[in-house]
Amino acid sequence: MKRNLRRLLVALLCAANVALAVVLWRSPDPAYHVQKMLALGRYSEHDRLIADAAKKHGLDPLLVKAVVWRESRFTPTKIGTSGERGLMQIGEAVARDWAAAHKIEVFVYADLFDARTNLDAGTWHLGRALEHWKDRDAPLPFALAEYNAGRSRVEKWAADGADAQRMMRAAAGSTRRYVDDIIRRYQRYTAQQQ
Repeated sequence: MKRNLRRLLVALLCAANVALAVVLWRSPDPAYHVQKMLALGRYSEHDRLIADAAKKHGLDPLLVKAVVWRESRFTPTKIGTSGERGLMQIGEAVARDWAAAHKIEVFVYADLFDARTNLDAGTWHLGRALEHWKDRDAPLPFALAEYNAGRSRVEKWAADGADAQRMMRAAAGSTRRYVDDIIRRYQRYTAQQQ
């Protein structure tokens, strides 16, 4: 009896491994698929809040989700190397600007660990960046570079009316990777929706 049960368990494990291998083989991004499975639902836990914040600030929710993926891997309690907080890794200066713009008199930096607050501040900031660069040939790389490195750096990289490609060549390597990662993830999310 025990021998038969053991054989059945081994057969089930083998079948599960084969099924997993097929799913990963057919996936356009196997590494992301594995990360998503290991996250145990965390990658979609905040989808409703992401959609609400994106709508409020006129952004595509899939773009916001791509930023959240890159910034925190959907971890609302993440603290960045420079003290950025939450899902969208909001820094203190951006948080103060957001709170002032929304006339929030009592704002504590720890409030950014609340997913709704963090997403509102992050989408507000990203929306402002997109608005600032809207007259460029491709505003998205400029806005994402600003989100990562700050407006003053992007303005230096984009001096003399540089197009997106020239700006990206001038950008720091970490910012280039950041922008490329988010745009690729955004394109994958968009392709999955179709």
